[in-house]
Amino acid sequence: MRVGAPIPTQAVSALLGSGERLNRGLGGGVLPGQGRHLCCPLWQKSGELVAVKVFNTASYMRPREVQVREFEVLRKLNHQNIVKLFAVEETGGSRQKVLVMEYCSSGSLLSVLESPENAFGLPEDEFLVVLRCVVAGMNHLRENGIVHRDIKPGNIMRLLGEEGQSIYKLTDFGAARELDDDEKFISVYGTEEYLHPDMYERAVLRKPQQKAFGVAVDLWSIGVTLYHAATGSLPFVPFGGPRRNKEIMYRITTEKPAGAIAGTQRRENGPLEWSYSLPITCRLSSGLQSQLVPILANILEVEQAKCWGFDQFFAETSDILQRVIVHVFSLSEAVLHHVYIHGHNTIAIFLEAVYEQTNVAPQHQEYLFEGHLCVLEPNLSAQHIAHTTASSPLTLFSMASETPKGLAFRDPALDIPKFVPKVDLQADYNTAKGVLGAGYQALRLAQALLAGQELMLRGLHWFVEILQATCRRTLEVTRMALLFLSSSLGTDRFSNGAGTPEIQELKRATELRSQLRTLAGVLSRCSHNITETQMSLSSLSSELVKNRDQVHEDRSTQKIQCCLDKMYLIYKQFKKSRVRPVCMWDTYHSTACQALPCPYLGSEPANPGQVKRNVRT
Repeated sequence: MRVGAPIPTQAVSALLGSGERLNRGLGGGVLPGQGRHLCCPLWQKSGELVAVKVFNTASYMRPREVQVREFEVLRKLNHQNIVKLFAVEETGGSRQKVLVMEYCSSGSLLSVLESPENAFGLPEDEFLVVLRCVVAGMNHLRENGIVHRDIKPGNIMRLLGEEGQSIYKLTDFGAARELDDDEKFISVYGTEEYLHPDMYERAVLRKPQQKAFGVAVDLWSIGVTLYHAATGSLPFVPFGGPRRNKEIMYRITTEKPAGAIAGTQRRENGPLEWSYSLPITCRLSSGLQSQLVPILANILEVEQAKCWGFDQFFAETSDILQRVIVHVFSLSEAVLHHVYIHGHNTIAIFLEAVYEQTNVAPQHQEYLFEGHLCVLEPNLSAQHIAHTTASSPLTLFSMASETPKGLAFRDPALDIPKFVPKVDLQADYNTAKGVLGAGYQALRLAQALLAGQELMLRGLHWFVEILQATCRRTLEVTRMALLFLSSSLGTDRFSNGAGTPEIQELKRATELRSQLRTLAGVLSRCSHNITETQMSLSSLSSELVKNRDQVHEDRSTQKIQCCLDKMYLIYKQFKKSRVRPVCMWDTYHSTACQALPCPYLGSEPANPGQVKRNVRT
């Protein structure tokens, strides 16, 4: 069967089941009792796996223009970062519509973030992939005058490319509609944690208000989504969680000061605390964070007049994505920095960017690369900087007196959750997940410390080798000077033809001999000091080699990984035990879906165990 051919009636009928079953958790994650759709993978005869989106009876109670809106929007879109629509088919005698769509085999961004390994956010490389894909997909929407109205990690699907790279795609256009930049709408759609505060007020708090909304509501949702992807947590969290303390949730989002990107309430009736930077546990480099935070601050702006428009958002995010990364390891900090610059920038701009991250002034910066001094001319283009990697960075040492700082981090033990002293499967699952997440953070910290130690020892070894080479050259020049002086002092050139020296000339020659003897003594002592320095440097070099060997023999990260592997098996058992079959496809979802995960089943609540709710009015 080719893609787009009619879907077998019996397969769709089995998917449809009863409205009650759809309501119990396989739908689009909507308000209890209002399950809207079900998506499951089906094989085509061609061997291609597609996703089939089936709507329940309640969906057909909506106005026809609302029912067909998703079909029309998807037909209008064609982009690699938007899930493709293959066909709209009708089922059996009911003539109900189903969508045959591209199947994304790796779940959603939410399922990626729900992994304990990403409890503190995505690694930098993966975050940049998410940013690139979301920006490209949203740009295509705006080019076609579409507002999504339900941007969240659960609606960003993940697909693995031919080379194993992640590709993220926007999906679920049930709330989408055409809307120009200067147009407004009044209907309310979205998911609570990602809703713009004005929409939250009416949809969640049920407060009557006649505000109209524009395309900027998508920007707010993108801001929350990007923060979630960068940190593993939601930016606005009242005591007890967003779903249990809705009034405080609204207060946090509406009272947020300008420039703040997160707000929390740590105790009941406690004060609201604001954050103007990403948490220390964030896995993004300080270089990327400095580029990202201003964007978050300007799209997480409740006043639509102050919020950036899409044009500025696209310009600023594209600016990040067009930059190249120069890896710089600071010896005084033992920290690897990612410096984001444009290829057309001058090296002077690069040196200033390094200063912003390290506090080493440009005039005090000296660099080594692969064991050699690297002279960076400020007026040259940054394209002249050598290609660097995390394992082969520029090594920065400061010519000024610097107080060593070291790597700043939060003790992972502080993030281990408290154990609940009762039999509670869900609580045990949450605890196992939290402990495993802290364990992965401890592993990353150990790896960073070991890598930093290796880079520091290697950089110091190079520096010592350069000093040794300098000593050898200086000693050679010193010895040549001593030979010349010895030859000069042993020659009598200060007599006249008759053999009677003139008094004045003799006096001058005597003074010169005295100065040469003094200089010879200084050079002799200098030669001796250089020889002693060489011996000290040789001893230091040997110690550095021993320390590097010890680092290479260190097995702490392997031991942590072994422990994590065992912890993961416990977590996996808790995860399996808490699963509750919810429909007639129990066997299918407990077996086949593990191997072929349905993309639309990845939309889970921010707090495990809660029923996910979408606002549909």
